[in-house]
Amino acid sequence: MIIVLKPNLSSKEQSAVVKEIKRLGYRPHVMRGVARTVIGAIGDETAHQSLDVLRAWPQVESVTPIQKRFKLVSREAHPQNSTVKARNVVIGARPLVVMAGPCSVESEKQLMETAHAVKAAGAQILRGGAFKPRTSPYEFQGLGEKGLKLLAKARKETGLPIITELLSQDHAEMVAEYADILQIGARNAQNFQLLIAAAKTGKPVLLKRGLSMKIEEWLLAGEYVLSNDNPNLLFCERGIRTFETYTRNTLDLSAVPIIKQESHCPVVIDPSQGAGRADLVVAMCKGAVAMGADALLIEVHPNPKEAWSDGAQQLTLDGFSKLMTELKPFIAAAGRE
Repeated sequence: MIIVLKPNLSSKEQSAVVKEIKRLGYRPHVMRGVARTVIGAIGDETAHQSLDVLRAWPQVESVTPIQKRFKLVSREAHPQNSTVKARNVVIGARPLVVMAGPCSVESEKQLMETAHAVKAAGAQILRGGAFKPRTSPYEFQGLGEKGLKLLAKARKETGLPIITELLSQDHAEMVAEYADILQIGARNAQNFQLLIAAAKTGKPVLLKRGLSMKIEEWLLAGEYVLSNDNPNLLFCERGIRTFETYTRNTLDLSAVPIIKQESHCPVVIDPSQGAGRADLVVAMCKGAVAMGADALLIEVHPNPKEAWSDGAQQLTLDGFSKLMTELKPFIAAAGRE
């Protein structure tokens, strides 16, 4: 059930409703918006008294049952678009947010050169992998905590918030200490204990779609974040595995309007993983902006030919600068800035 409270209530009046929801046997999840506070109440209505009794409370504007399996990420639960804040950057508002940086943090020189270049071109967030999930155990696995420290140094020099991938529950607190956004990759999209650990850090969580994940499964995976008292969730489409071999993955841009219709959470597109080819990234970015994506996650490297991972899909520094220029009319046409 979704309980919408009337505006301009005191903390005491809101707390009284939350207390009553708990007394009736439900678990409340409070989502505070600019104009309204919404409470998602999770529980079995067949085993407890119906929450319809709250309609009589003067603090309550409406009580609505939610039929979807994904209740808290549902737009029924939160009709207005949500925003997620990473330091001074807001994702999901009118400005299009661009997250850019190398697939893997390789060295201080490589990271700092990239960080300063993407900031100069207009990126608002720095991406970079300190821990890398590789198909082969013999491939570069990332610099680990050393990479995290380099990312933190790049943030100090440039002012850019950082996003990096979390691979293990054991690393959750350590990665959260350095990162501003925790990325959950495609291979871990249904690693529910990892999602819970990420949520409990309190940091924003970017949840990538799994390689063969249906959209409902993706939304339900996102439910693990919100149901663990973390409202800061971003859905990231990064391509799914199909029969097509011309590209690394098939980037499903239809996911943008579908997620926008079903959920209030911001939507991010990763065209680098989605296509696996640098020569297609520009076109995929333009399509993503036109479809209504809130942010882009783009891989950029000073010398992709020498990259330690996924060099074929990373843009050069000049290529990224050119992309940002070419995106401007598409951003304007989409009503963004």
